[in-house]
Amino acid sequence: MQDVQSSRAQVALPIDRVGVKGIKIPLTVRDRDKGVQHTVARVDLSVDLPAEFKGTHMSRFLEGLRDMPKGLDLAGCKHLLRDMQVRLKSRWAHLCFEFPYFMERLAPASGNAALMDYQCFLRGHMDGDRLDMVLGVEIPVMTVCPCSLAISDQGAHSQRALVRIEARSTRLIWLEDLIEIGERTGSSPVYALLKREDEKFVTEAAFANPCFVEDVVRNAARELAEHPRVQGFRVEVESQESIHNHSAYAVIEDWGETK
Repeated sequence: MQDVQSSRAQVALPIDRVGVKGIKIPLTVRDRDKGVQHTVARVDLSVDLPAEFKGTHMSRFLEGLRDMPKGLDLAGCKHLLRDMQVRLKSRWAHLCFEFPYFMERLAPASGNAALMDYQCFLRGHMDGDRLDMVLGVEIPVMTVCPCSLAISDQGAHSQRALVRIEARSTRLIWLEDLIEIGERTGSSPVYALLKREDEKFVTEAAFANPCFVEDVVRNAARELAEHPRVQGFRVEVESQESIHNHSAYAVIEDWGETK
């Protein structure tokens, strides 16, 4: 049969990325306490396309994903990236897995247990033999405004903030490590299940620890810089302000030298 994709392009321009997006697959990820956790991921796959080729072979992305080991880890991602390079005769290969990850959290006063979900991703690309992998997670926290607390006779405004962490490493980093770093950065962690005694505890603890968005991002960056397996990072904090018609945000990015 005629291979139309391999025919010459009418407009001979190279394409940086071409591929497939939004594939849904079941998979397992490593769980620090239980060994593995089952989840569902949204997958994007792409490669570069030289100027002379009209198109890529979309089915080959799905074949590579089908043949990938079912556990999501660095070895499996490297296998898939290399497989895409070979199948599609490309120098560059890219992947991104986005998935929810669940951790059991205990309410601070009552001890009631409930699951918290965290949005995570594993993003990677391979340039020739060079592999680059970044693990990311979003962690919700509560912040109390120090300025509002200082100038008010009663109370202060508080809100939920999202701590978005991206960490680069060639070794295993537990998602739990990144989640716990994020939860330590704000005025208080966020919980799934709280009784009245828990709400009292959380509110009083948060108001005793007011944080600007700048404080939160610095707290996270300091811990990431000190983590023995983190070789580079980006942390962004977005505060979903409760009394302003905008969000406040701060970013620290340090992809630095390999440790």
